[in-house]
Amino acid sequence: MPVDEKVLRIRIEEELRSHVRQDYAAYFEDKADEDTVYHHLGVPTPAVRRTAASFLRQVKAEGITDIDPVLQLCDHLLSCKISELRTIAFQWSFNFRNHFRPEHFDVFERWVMTYVTGWGSCDDLCTHSLGHFLHEYPEHIPKVKTWTFSPNAMVRRASAVAFIYSLRREKYVEHIFEIADALLTDAEDLVQKGYGWMLKEATKAYETEVFDYVMARKAIMPRTALRYAIEKMPKELRAMAMER
Repeated sequence: MPVDEKVLRIRIEEELRSHVRQDYAAYFEDKADEDTVYHHLGVPTPAVRRTAASFLRQVKAEGITDIDPVLQLCDHLLSCKISELRTIAFQWSFNFRNHFRPEHFDVFERWVMTYVTGWGSCDDLCTHSLGHFLHEYPEHIPKVKTWTFSPNAMVRRASAVAFIYSLRREKYVEHIFEIADALLTDAEDLVQKGYGWMLKEATKAYETEVFDYVMARKAIMPRTALRYAIEKMPKELRAMAMER
């Protein structure tokens, strides 16, 4: 018997509301304005993740063990525009990462374009589900590179952060400098930090390559991105990179 996604969402939301902390709720309420896309209930992330794990066990117990119906449930949670439900949806998709197939790229791309609204949701999706997907199916990397031209700053950030999962496994460094070049003089602070972070991750295994890249472009590279990129390098290399 299929799970009633609306009933499931109501049950999850009720459980989440039992973990609301007023200081969290007040913090997000203070930050809210007319441009806020997602509503924050005010639940600490550890409680959100425990709730996600608990309800995924229930979903599996009801016979939903294939990835496609789970992704459909995730889509429903994402459409509700509640931040904590988005976190649960992204977590559930990552729990099924060993079942990803090439055609699931369309799902993750749609999520990036539609449901990623800030650096937190961008990094959650990109360093987990999307990152794992690209690691397994690099034939989709050329499409991710086109995101660098998006008018949406978070999509541009995603084009870089999506490589961090693979870089931590010493894969696909040959693609990151093209990404960095496309984003090099981006005016958005969070985009600069995103590609700077990507370069920083690469320094763990490819320090020389990243250092050479930075030295060749430091005259035009925003200082924010540069500082992120060289953060883990030895002191003497950092000093050389920071020289004007």
